[in-house]
Amino acid sequence: MLLWVGLGNPEPGMLRQRHNVGFMALDVIAHRHGFSPWRQRFKGVTAEGTIAGEKILALKPLTYMNGSGEAVQPAAAFYKLLPASITAFHDELDLAFGKVRVKQGGGAAGHNGLRSMDRMLGTPDYWRVRLGIGHPGSKERVLGHVLGDFAKADADTLRAMLDAVAEAAPLLATGATEAFMTKVALLTQDAR
Repeated sequence: MLLWVGLGNPEPGMLRQRHNVGFMALDVIAHRHGFSPWRQRFKGVTAEGTIAGEKILALKPLTYMNGSGEAVQPAAAFYKLLPASITAFHDELDLAFGKVRVKQGGGAAGHNGLRSMDRMLGTPDYWRVRLGIGHPGSKERVLGHVLGDFAKADADTLRAMLDAVAEAAPLLATGATEAFMTKVALLTQDAR
């Protein structure tokens, strides 16, 4: 079993914020691949499905970004999952808007959701799907950018990125991360 975690904040007024792109990605994946309805579990909401023969538990923590690990750790413990079976989908300032990269392990780079997961799991060695939201240009503008809603002008690029991630999800599920990134890049090249 794989645990795919979307990072975000649960408040209805925050749903369209750049910081919630991890939630958005899981919603599109779950819809595209016919996952079960969302239900409350593990201090979050979960949906279950199968992609490329791999059973996947999708989890959206309801603990707010800074407490994401408080939902991830009990889910991982319940299913006895190793870090290599966990993937976090999260917003990434250091990637151009619409770009997607995958990596295993690494630092939190100031991302409080990743920092919480590192702390609760005791390791940073899980996978990360880094969903580019772009950098606003100056450090002073970062908080407003991350907690700001995607602009109407961003809609096509956002939709293309999320659709591409869902379309390429079978490659991610089977561990073909390079092929996943290549397919996402090909599917989104006209949207940027």
